[in-house]
Amino acid sequence: MAKKVRGRRSEKPKKSEEAVEEVSQEVSAVEQSTAGEVPTPFYGLVDSAESSYFKEAESTMNLNMFENDEDKKLYVNSVFMESKGKELKLVTNQICSKLIERLILNGDAKQIKGLFRSFSGHFVALAHHKYASHCLETLFIRAASLVEQEILGESNETNNEEEEQEQEEEQEEELYASMESIMTYMVNEYKPYLKEMISHQYASHVLRVLLLILAGKELPSTTVGTSVLRSKKSKVARKMIEIKDNSDFARSFQIPAGFKEELAVILNTIKEGQTTGSLRNLAIEKIASPVIQLIIQIEGMVARDRPFYHIIFFEASHESDQQEGAFVEYLLSDAVGSHFLEAVVKYGVQKNIDRLYKLYMKDRIDKLVRRQNTGIFVVEGLLFKLGKGEAKEMLDKFIPDISELLDINLDLGKAIIDASAKHNNYKQQEIIDEIIKKYSDQNTNMVEGILKLSTSTLGNTNDDWPTAEERWRALFFEKLVDYDARLLNSGVEACIELPQERLIQMCYHGVFSHVVESVLKVDGVDTLTRRRLLNQFLGHFANLSCNAYGSHVVDKFWDYTVKMTNYKEKICGELLAEKEKVKESTYGRLVWKNWKMDMFIRKRSDWKYQVKEQEFVKYPPKTAEEEKKELEEKVQEEKKDKKRPNVGINSGFTSNKKPKVRGRNRTKN
Repeated sequence: MAKKVRGRRSEKPKKSEEAVEEVSQEVSAVEQSTAGEVPTPFYGLVDSAESSYFKEAESTMNLNMFENDEDKKLYVNSVFMESKGKELKLVTNQICSKLIERLILNGDAKQIKGLFRSFSGHFVALAHHKYASHCLETLFIRAASLVEQEILGESNETNNEEEEQEQEEEQEEELYASMESIMTYMVNEYKPYLKEMISHQYASHVLRVLLLILAGKELPSTTVGTSVLRSKKSKVARKMIEIKDNSDFARSFQIPAGFKEELAVILNTIKEGQTTGSLRNLAIEKIASPVIQLIIQIEGMVARDRPFYHIIFFEASHESDQQEGAFVEYLLSDAVGSHFLEAVVKYGVQKNIDRLYKLYMKDRIDKLVRRQNTGIFVVEGLLFKLGKGEAKEMLDKFIPDISELLDINLDLGKAIIDASAKHNNYKQQEIIDEIIKKYSDQNTNMVEGILKLSTSTLGNTNDDWPTAEERWRALFFEKLVDYDARLLNSGVEACIELPQERLIQMCYHGVFSHVVESVLKVDGVDTLTRRRLLNQFLGHFANLSCNAYGSHVVDKFWDYTVKMTNYKEKICGELLAEKEKVKESTYGRLVWKNWKMDMFIRKRSDWKYQVKEQEFVKYPPKTAEEEKKELEEKVQEEKKDKKRPNVGINSGFTSNKKPKVRGRNRTKN
C-alpha cells in the first residue's frame, strides 16, 4: 500500500522531473531504513544567493571582529533566523557545514534545541555524511553541557511573558523539552544501526562521541594530536579553517542516571551476536578498533563482568591458549592491534592484565620494547599498569639500555621516568647518569640531540606548523628538566652552548619556545649560570616582546631575574628604548604591563620596592627557629672539627697572625 504523503509536499504540486526524482529518493530512503540499511536522502542544493550569504557569514564569524559580545550575539541570532528551514542542506554542504559548526559553538540553549528539532529523523543519515558528521559531534558536546546545566539548575533559558506567548503561538512544545529527553530520543534513532556505525568512516566518530557522553567521560579537544574525536586529516583541516573549541571541550560533564541506562542498552545491542572471532576482527580493523577500545574502557561502568573483554580474552584463571597466544602476538606486531592492546592494558582489570603479561609477554619484554611502531606502546602501558615488583623488574632491564631505547622512542623514556617516580624514584640516579652519559659520550648538545633542531621547522618563514614529532621531543625535554636539578643544569648549559641566533629563533617557535621557558627556573641553578644564559638574550627583548611566543619568554624573565636587579633594569632599558614598537604590538603591551614599565618610568622607587618585594616572597627571611637550628648545626660542625687530628703545618690555627715555626719545621738559611 502506498504511503500517504503529508506536510508541504501535499500542498505543492510536483512541477518538474527534479521534484519527482527528489521525492522518489526520499521514499526509497525510507524503504531502505525499514530494511535496516542506512538511509541516504538528498536534502537539496544551496543556490548561489544562499551560498554567497552563508559564505560571507562564515567568514565574518571566523574573523570575530565584533565590538562586544552583544553585537556577536545579535549577529548569530540573525544567521540562525536566515538558516531556519535550510539546516539539512546547509549541514551537508562543504562550505556551509563550517558555518553550522560555528553557529553550534556560539548558539544558546534554545537554538541548540532548535537544531535537534530540525535534524530529528535524519540523525542516522547525517552521522554517515562526510561534513554533517563533524557538526553532529560538536552539537552533541554542546548538548552534554546543557544537560549538566539542567542538572545543576543553571539553565540560561528565561521564561518571560513574551516567550510564553511565542511558545503558544508557534506550538513548538518539543523545542522546550529537557535536553536529557531530547538526547534520549536522538539516541533511539541510532540503535538499529549501531553495528554498522562501528566500521563506518564517519559514523564511527559520532558513535565514539555518544559513548563518551553517555558514560560521563572527558570529551577531549578536537585539535590535539591525541584526540579520540577526530581523525588526523580532520584535525589538520580543523586548524586550517580556524575552528576553535569552546569551554565545553576537554572536560567531562555530570550526567543523569538515564544516560547510563542508555549506555547499557547500546553496549548490549552491539554485543548481540558477536563471537570471539568477530570481535577480534573488529579489534584489529583500522576504523572499528578505536570504538572497541573505548567500549573496553567504559563497559565496567554498566557491566561488572566486562563481557566484551571476556569474549576477546579468557578469564584471569585460565591457562595459556594457543589461539589466544597467536592473537596476542598479532596484536604486538600490528600497528592497529598494538594500540588496542595498549588500551586493554591501561583500562583493564589488574588480574586480567597480570595474566596476559605473565603468559605472553614477560619472557620477551626486552625484545618487545624494540618493536618501534607496535610492541613498544604496549610496554609503555605495562610500565604504568603493573605492580611494584613487575615494574621494577622491567626497569632493571631497561635502564642499562636507556640510551638505545631513547633512539627508538622518546615516549618510552617518559614512561621509564614516570614508572621510577611512581615507585619511590626507583634507581633515579642511574637513570639520570645514563641520560647525561648519552649526550656527553656522543659529543652532542643536549638540546640539539633531543630536539633535532637542524632538521626541524625552526627558522622557517612559510608559517609551517610545528610537527607532531617536534611536540613529542619538546615534551620529553621539558620532562627531563623537571625531573632533576642535574638534568635542568645540563639543559641550561646546552642552551648557553647553542649559537645565539638559534636560541633566539627557538623563542619565536610555537613549540620550542616552551622548551626555552622550561629552563628558565631559579631553583637548582646558581646565579653565575643564570647570568650566562641571560647574556644570550640581551639586545633581543624588545623584538621578542612583540611576538606571540617570544612575549611569554620575556614574561618568564621577570621571575628568572630575582635578586638580579641590574639585569632587570637592562631588560627594562631595552623595552624603553623601543617604546613605540613595543606598545604598538598587542603582545608587547602585555609585556609592558607585566614588567611594570609605567612604574619604572614614572616612579622608579616604587618599581624597586616591587622588585624587593618579589625577592622577599621568593627568599623570605629566616625565622628565629631556623636561625637557632642553623647556629646549632654550625656549633656541632665546629665541635667535630676540634676532635679531628691536626694534619699539616696549618692545622689548628685560630688567628690571622703568622705562626712561630720551631724545631724541624724551621726554615734553614
